[in-house]
Amino acid sequence: MADHHHHRTHQVQVHGLKGQHQQGPSASKVLALLTMLPVGGGFLALAGITLVGTLIGAAVTTPLFILFSPVLVPASLVICLAVTSFLASGTFGLTGIWSLSWVGSYIQEATQAMPESLDQAKSRMQDMAGYVGQKTKEVGQEIQRKAHDGK
Repeated sequence: MADHHHHRTHQVQVHGLKGQHQQGPSASKVLALLTMLPVGGGFLALAGITLVGTLIGAAVTTPLFILFSPVLVPASLVICLAVTSFLASGTFGLTGIWSLSWVGSYIQEATQAMPESLDQAKSRMQDMAGYVGQKTKEVGQEIQRKAHDGK
């Protein structure tokens, strides 16, 4: 009976595996693979051809570089320095133009705000002058009063 029970469990397990629905890749994935496989292979072939061409070019030009290096090395240094100098000059020129533009706009903004500031300063100076004049007059009168009382 135990053997029969073990056999039945085994049948259920096998039946459970048979009952599962196994899915393969979807049609869109298969289509994408079939589309990209030749494209990837083509790019891989182009990479190989490029590598072979580069190796052949290096094998041919290396003796030429060795023979002409006394001329090529200084010439390449001069060209690199000239290009670097040209780029630095342009960068400094652009920085200078930008700086002058910034200073010009700053001065323009300051002069536009200046009349208001000047009017305010002028008004404050007039108020201060009036205050000082009034205080001077009061102090003068106080001195005269003390001088008159002292006689």
